[in-house]
Parts: sequence; structure tokens; C-alpha cells
Amino acid sequence: MNVEEEIDRLREEIQRLGKIQADGSYKVTFGVLFNDDRCANIFEALVGTLRAAKRRKVLTYDGELLLQGVHDNVEIILKPTTTVAAA
Repeated sequence: MNVEEEIDRLREEIQRLGKIQADGSYKVTFGVLFNDDRCANIFEALVGTLRAAKRRKVLTYDGELLLQGVHDNVEIILKPTTTVAAA
């Protein structure tokens, strides 16, 4: 699976586990993502996928490196996707 595919899967999982916000973004904590069995089976390196998605400005969170336990309450915000209207 390439990086773009992993980021797409991550987007799906954040939408599944997170709560939608008024602006169309989704919010989930790192602990919820990290401790989810489905995510554990999908992502070999969840933290690496999160960092790649942050670099591509798909999502945002405080800090650079997230560690299980220490950063369980860090909020990860998946930015709203922009859809192009069909003409």
C-alpha cells in the first residue's frame, strides 16, 4: 500500500471513529485511533501515516511525534474535504 492509499484509509478511519464538527472537519483523539482494533490491523505504522498526512495538510494535531499513553488525549483534526461541484 502506498502513502496516498494509507492516508485515504486513515481519512476513512478518522471519519468512522471521530465526531463531525460544524465546519465539516472530524475530530478524534490519538488514543482512540491507536487503541482501535481495526486501525491496528490496517496500519503498520500509524504514527508515520499521521505524520505523512500532516505534511500533506490533510489533518492537523499539536506536536510532531505522538506516543501511545503520553499523547492519548491529543486531538487529531481531519480537515474538511473540498468537493468539486459537477457542472
